[in-house]
Amino acid sequence: MAEISTNNQPSTGYKQELKRSLTFWDLLIYGLVFMVPIAPFGIYGEVAQGSNGMVALAYLIGMVGMIFTALSYARMSEAFPIAGSVYSYAQRGINESAGFIAGWLILLDYIFVPALLYLVSAAALNDIVPEIPLLLWLVIFIGINTVINVLGIEFTARANKIIVVLELIVLAIFVAVGVTAIIQGVNGAEFTFKPLYNEDNFSMSMVMGAVSVAVLSFLGFDAISTLAEESKGGSKAVGRAIIFSLLVVGTLFIIQTWVAALIWPDYTTFENVDVAFYQIAEIAGGTWMKWMTILATALAWGIADALVAQAAISRILYSMARDRKLPKFLSKIHPKFKTPYASTLVVAAISLIVTTFFASKIGALASVVNFGALSAFLFLHVSVIIYFVKKQKSKNYVKHLVLPLIGFAIIGYVWLNLDPLSKKLGFIWLAFGIVYLIILKVTRKDTSLDLEE
Repeated sequence: MAEISTNNQPSTGYKQELKRSLTFWDLLIYGLVFMVPIAPFGIYGEVAQGSNGMVALAYLIGMVGMIFTALSYARMSEAFPIAGSVYSYAQRGINESAGFIAGWLILLDYIFVPALLYLVSAAALNDIVPEIPLLLWLVIFIGINTVINVLGIEFTARANKIIVVLELIVLAIFVAVGVTAIIQGVNGAEFTFKPLYNEDNFSMSMVMGAVSVAVLSFLGFDAISTLAEESKGGSKAVGRAIIFSLLVVGTLFIIQTWVAALIWPDYTTFENVDVAFYQIAEIAGGTWMKWMTILATALAWGIADALVAQAAISRILYSMARDRKLPKFLSKIHPKFKTPYASTLVVAAISLIVTTFFASKIGALASVVNFGALSAFLFLHVSVIIYFVKKQKSKNYVKHLVLPLIGFAIIGYVWLNLDPLSKKLGFIWLAFGIVYLIILKVTRKDTSLDLEE
């Protein structure tokens, strides 16, 4: 392929096929939508109990830990502004095989995330309107998002802006109502720093166990890197958007969980941890507040988050297929909309199959997501070190060695605290990937790319 360099973009070695139309703000909003500003609504109870009530601390540690990973994404996205995310970074930073394994691991995250989001949202709405079958909700969600993603990334970006505004409005209403309830002492509420640090209940291993759950809310900032070939803001725009989106959403997570913890200080008395946040919302503002947060969570996850998740995974499939690591038809671009429509349709089909199979196994489906993401992040940090320090002979040891090592250590510690089921299913997936890589190397002699070092 002829190398290109357009719109101040560094040469990538690929023909420019995707449409460059996204600004820094489009990328920032994309990251916010993917991470979902109200994500703690759905998993608050589990994080609160796992952290012994220090839920705000769990999210703070999660944000700090992810900042180092975001910095590594920024470094690699500047060096390689292409659509494959960690697959492309490990491929060029380490070698072809490492790139494939990193891509295979992140697929575990991205492929299952849309299915998980669809399933959780459909289940919530099915509980509200049981007359509508779960399968019909799934078809509606998947159909809407597939059409939007095929129509073009600009259309997706416009939808993202509307969605993120609505989420922020719901969040602002909850915080305002919650603060009012705290001032009035509802349910014995009073201001305290205990949600951030409680010396009597503190244990680092316990908190990190909760962080391994809370970190699910942060997954998605990395997906901004999959839009590198559709950004018109230069190679640094992607990195800036990754870091800023993480800081913004992390701050929102801490605020809303702190308010919730103050309204219901005894985290051991939740009637049902799966709906703990909605119980808190009802205490703070009444039934209308409860239903507003439930509906907001369902629509934010089923439409907004799944929309951007589908866009991200379709571009990773496109990138790997372009490099002949996956079937070639997945790299097909729509002649009019300039989107990877073939991979988008495949993701939709996979989501429908997976949601049908895991309809009663949401926990098992969720458990594999973190394994894939965190494992891929470890490859990312190693890629930064090898590419810049070893290959490029960089002397900026703070940026290209110390910070990635800190990020690797933090992610590694969280990875060690993943539940056993996550690791079991994750290693099974990894084993399939290694076997597939071996088959590729044995049956195809032309799969290696001429990569610049």
